Amino acid sequence: MHVLMLSWEYPPRLVGGIARHLYDLANALADQGVKVTVVTAAFGEAAGYEEPRENLRVARTSLGGIWHYDFESEIMHLNFALAAEAIRLAADEPYDVVHSHDWLGGYAGNTVAHALGIPLVSTIHQTEVGRNNGLHSAEQHYINNVEWWLTYQSRRVIVCSDYMHGHLQWAFGLPADKIRVVYNGVDSDRFKVKTDKAFRRRWAADHEKIVFFIGRMVREKGLHVLVEAAPKVLYYHPNTRFVVAGSGDSSWHRARAWQVGAGLSFYFTGFVSDEDLPKLYKVADVATFPSLVEPFGIVALEAMAARTPVVVSDVGGMGSIVRHGENGFKCYPDNPSSLADQILHVLMAPDHAEECAKVALQEARTVYNWKRLAKLTTEVYEEVQ
Repeated sequence: MHVLMLSWEYPPRLVGGIARHLYDLANALADQGVKVTVVTAAFGEAAGYEEPRENLRVARTSLGGIWHYDFESEIMHLNFALAAEAIRLAADEPYDVVHSHDWLGGYAGNTVAHALGIPLVSTIHQTEVGRNNGLHSAEQHYINNVEWWLTYQSRRVIVCSDYMHGHLQWAFGLPADKIRVVYNGVDSDRFKVKTDKAFRRRWAADHEKIVFFIGRMVREKGLHVLVEAAPKVLYYHPNTRFVVAGSGDSSWHRARAWQVGAGLSFYFTGFVSDEDLPKLYKVADVATFPSLVEPFGIVALEAMAARTPVVVSDVGGMGSIVRHGENGFKCYPDNPSSLADQILHVLMAPDHAEECAKVALQEARTVYNWKRLAKLTTEVYEEVQ
C-alpha cells in the first residue's frame, strides 16, 4: 500500500501537535511496510525532498516568489502547491489512498483524490468551533465550512478520541459509521532517559518540588488557571517551583504571577529542545495540563511515558485518557482551586501518585503504542479500497 499524507506542518516545522503526530504515524506505518509519501510546506533550510528511511519520502514545497497573503489565501495557495507536488510524485509510484490532516490540506487532498481516482481519508485533529467555543468571526466561519466540506468529501474520517467522535456528529451532522477513532500515540522509548542533579538544578533547587507545564501560550491550554492556582499550592507547600515551557508570548502570565504573589516561584523556559524535554518530564514531580479545550492531549501521554504523575482538567479527550485516582488525577475545568487541590495531593501523597504513574506508564507502552495505532490506521485505509 502507498499512502499520500498531506499536512501544512511536519518536522522541523512545528506549529501545533499535528507535526509530531504525523511524524510518528508515518514512521510507524513505514515500519509495517506501508509506503508513505509526505507532502508538506517548505521550512527554512529543510531539504526540499528526502528519503530519510525505507518506505518513507518527504517533499516540502513553497509558494514561490514573495507574496503577502491573508491567512485564508495563503493556505489556499499552499494547497495549490501541495496538490501539484503530490501529483508530480505520483508519476513515480501511484498512491492507493490520500490522507489529509485537518482542513489545512483539505483542498489539496480532495484535488489529488479526484484527479487520480483514489479514496480520500481525513483526520480532524480539532474543529474551529471546538477550538474557540463557538464561531465569532468571518474567518472562523470560513474554516468551519471547509472542515464540514472536507469531512463529507472523505470516505472515512479519523478522530483521536471518543469525545471527538461525538463532537463531529454534533458539529457537522456527520454519520457515526463514517468516523473511526484512532488514538494519538507516544514513543515511550524517547522518555527512557537518565537525569542527574545538575540538570534538575537548572530548573529548581534540591529541596523544591517541580510542577511542570508545557504548551502554547494560548488561553485554551489553561496556563492562566495554573497561575491562579499557584498561591494556594504555595500556601500549603511553599517549596514548589512552577516550570513553564513552550513558545509564544508569556508576558501576561508572567505579570499575573507577580500580581498574585507567585512570581518568584515561576520559571518560564521558552522553547525547550527535543533533547531536554524528556529530561524535564523526568525531573518533574507532577505534570499538569489544565486545558479548557483538548481533543486529546499528547502532552499527557508524554508525562505518562516518563512515569511522571499527571493532573489534567476533565475536558475532551484528555478527560478520557486519565482516570481519576487510577492512572492520574483530574480537576474541574477552569477552576484554580480544584487544580491546586490535585497538585497538592500529588505532592503530599507521593505513594498514591507513584502507583498511578506506574499504571500510566504501562498504558503509554501498550494502549498508546504507535505500532498498534499504525495497524488500526491501516485498517481504515483498507476499508476504503
